[in-house]
Amino acid sequence: ASCSCPSPQLPVPGSRLCLYEDGTEVTEDYFWSIPDDSELVLLTTGQTWQGYVSDISHFLSVFQKPHAGVIQAARQLLSDERAPLRQKLLADLLGTVSENIAAETRTEDPPWFEGLEARFRSKSAYLRYSCESRIRSYLREVTSCASLVSVAAREEYLQVVGAMCQELQAARYNGSYFDRGAKAGRRLCTPEGWFSCQGPFDTDDCASRHSINPYGNRESRILFSTWNLDHIIEKKRTVVPTLAAAVGDTEGRVVDWKYFYSLLFTLDNLKLVHVACHKKTTHRLRCDPSRIYRAQAVPRRKRPICRRR
Repeated sequence: ASCSCPSPQLPVPGSRLCLYEDGTEVTEDYFWSIPDDSELVLLTTGQTWQGYVSDISHFLSVFQKPHAGVIQAARQLLSDERAPLRQKLLADLLGTVSENIAAETRTEDPPWFEGLEARFRSKSAYLRYSCESRIRSYLREVTSCASLVSVAAREEYLQVVGAMCQELQAARYNGSYFDRGAKAGRRLCTPEGWFSCQGPFDTDDCASRHSINPYGNRESRILFSTWNLDHIIEKKRTVVPTLAAAVGDTEGRVVDWKYFYSLLFTLDNLKLVHVACHKKTTHRLRCDPSRIYRAQAVPRRKRPICRRR
């Protein structure tokens, strides 16, 4: 509404005017100081307006559970749009609202399963398999590094790897990390399947707030495969060489394979990271020297035997 009118005449008792851009209430005195052609919002009793924040909130609420008409309107806009930036925004928006996140089975969302083997009958089963595959690749890499160990210590190294393998088999290769149906402490996503980037190895979170739901549509599923399960203490540069050195120089001590297992295969040392947050620089972090070997039990001193005279 233009502000060149003679006086703010409010049509409804108890109503008030606010500036569209920031929600500032327009009193009768303030009315005369605002620029011409300023946009105003008329609010009735109980209504609030926070400026652009309210617009964005309304926009998000419309697309949280979009009506078919809203989707159709967005598609029409996209077909007529020629500006690259607006095309991208509309395409991203349509991709998001067209997701069939709630669907789980192949029957419920056939397009999601395009290109996947017929044995995968649910989204969770495939995402679990995807995570298992990553963990298995880590195990293969650890196994292949037996050549780093001296011939004399190689058998012990393979025994340690064998113990880790048994632990992984019992944990089903930690596939639950990607399974939205797993218990809260065993998955990296929300019950709906939303994953959030945990940021580079040297930060506590993701400054860009990257997120993705691979359960939503086929494109998101494929893009999720580019996200990294990044080792904070580096696997190849640090953890495996430290394990190999520990096995080769035990001096009567027992290597704490469970510590190395936690560094190689669990969330103790793994972060889910968007490809843009995956730093390939040297991390310069070390394994904890006090945890490389098992703590040795201190032998109990025998109490002297008291003999009666």
